[in-house]
Amino acid sequence: MEILKKPIITEKMTEKSEKLNQFGFLVDVRATKDQVRSAIEEHYEVKVDSVNTMRYGGRRQMRYTKAGMIEGRKPAFKKAIVTLKDGETIDFYSNI
Repeated sequence: MEILKKPIITEKMTEKSEKLNQFGFLVDVRATKDQVRSAIEEHYEVKVDSVNTMRYGGRRQMRYTKAGMIEGRKPAFKKAIVTLKDGETIDFYSNI
C-alpha cells in the first residue's frame, strides 16, 4: 500500500504552509495517522508535530449528452494536513 499519493499544491495550502507550517497530502483511504506521520518523516526527512486527516466521499456527477443524461460518481479520497515542528519545511519545487 502506497501511503502518500501526492501533495496538495493550491493557493490555500501554500498560504497555510507559509503562515502555519502545515502541508497537505492526498493519502490512501486506509492509511492511519501514524502511517502518514512515518511516511512523511521518512520521505521528506522532517519532524512531524501533528497529523489531521479528513475523508471525503465521492461526489455525484451528471453530464448532459446527445444520448441523454449520464450519471456517475467521483472516487472517494482521504486528505492529510501535516503540521511540522518549528524550523522544518518541505520544498516541493526543489526537483523541478
